[in-house]
Amino acid sequence: MSNELLTAYDWKRYPETAAFLYERISGFCKHSALIQDFADHLQFKTGTRLTDWVDHLELNWSETLQQQLIQLGYVAVENSKSHLYQHPEAMFPAIQASAAQTERLFVRVESVADFLTIHQCELELPVIGGVESAVRQRIVISENGLELHVIERHGAPITAANAPDADVSRLLKHAEAFQLRKRDFDDDVAGFTAAESLIKAAIDDLGVDRTCDLFFAAERAYWQQRNGVARIQKARQDSMGMGWANHDHHTYRSSRQHFSRLISVLELLGFQLRERFYAGKEAGWGAQVLEQPSAGVVIFADVDLSPEEVSQDFAHERLPELKQLGTVGLWCRLHGEAFLQAGMHHLECQFDFDAAREQLADENAVKTMKPFTDLPHLKQAFTAGEIWPVKEARIQSLLDEGMINEEAADRFRLQGAIGSHLEILQREEGFKGFNQTGINEIILETNPLTQQKK
Repeated sequence: MSNELLTAYDWKRYPETAAFLYERISGFCKHSALIQDFADHLQFKTGTRLTDWVDHLELNWSETLQQQLIQLGYVAVENSKSHLYQHPEAMFPAIQASAAQTERLFVRVESVADFLTIHQCELELPVIGGVESAVRQRIVISENGLELHVIERHGAPITAANAPDADVSRLLKHAEAFQLRKRDFDDDVAGFTAAESLIKAAIDDLGVDRTCDLFFAAERAYWQQRNGVARIQKARQDSMGMGWANHDHHTYRSSRQHFSRLISVLELLGFQLRERFYAGKEAGWGAQVLEQPSAGVVIFADVDLSPEEVSQDFAHERLPELKQLGTVGLWCRLHGEAFLQAGMHHLECQFDFDAAREQLADENAVKTMKPFTDLPHLKQAFTAGEIWPVKEARIQSLLDEGMINEEAADRFRLQGAIGSHLEILQREEGFKGFNQTGINEIILETNPLTQQKK
């Protein structure tokens, strides 16, 4: 079965729309030295572009602009109090009518307070939205009729008319519960059940979208403390007050045994199934992409798959055990489920592809693996894998079942096994999809047995 038949999503490229947005965003920099200076510092300090952080634009409205947006693929958001347009088929920022003769550029950050602490902005204005609010924002630059604002969102897209405030004590309670949730269980089923219990309790108090935002903040923090490159890059982005607001997708590896359970937990958090992946008969693995549209979180869920299973609903149908472990299954046996003990396999964020890799290498001696996607509209590369120690009980279990030999077991004992990565990505022309053909090579490169042979 071809990849085209595996997915209902055929993401397109929109070069004219990208050119329009580039011109508009560049115009902010051209006519404001302060905004240009901010963009330059983002590039030099974080290896990212201003465009990687844009939440939305507020532009002076006219019938000409409205018709132009429609021609570029934007559609009007219904029931909006003002003119608001989104592009449903691409990763482009929303565009809204400005309420005054001032055009505004809104930049997404994880925390407005963190940003203000770093930049000590001279404009003495209050933050709009309290600590309990799903949306908080603050103007930080005003020059020549243009403004730059920073905005944080917690499960509230721009289309949400009235995102409810949360009770602060409940926010803190559930944030801590997610941060401290037990991950290591003798029985993984019990681990999923415990996580579901925490999630349901949070949903009862905060709603699905706010819970999803809170949960993945904790997931990124857990992954980060297990990955040295993640901590380096997070510090670089924190030096500009940005946090991980440039995240593109979160990747989980799952055993076949627990894959449907993983999907059910993600659906509980409001995720919807998007495209499926299968790298081919020789690859032995596939993935389900999911998206939570309100929280702006995308999941790439990897699992070992046989060719016969690709045409079925493998996200929901129970997958029987195979006689041999593939790359994903072996990783889970060595480290645990990504949803539980291991944490995410990688976080992928949007960057200036060349600048990020060069800066990490020059300033921090961070190596990146050979790019597995190098297309005009999509570039992707892993940083070198973080090596994790492997528990003896896991090694012995694999030996007893004949899944690895004595030589591999000894190497895992001495060397550990490849664990997690940061993934560097650059998107162009609004392309929302992923590389269906070149990704298999990099998955094989992250197989712990392949790592042993180097």
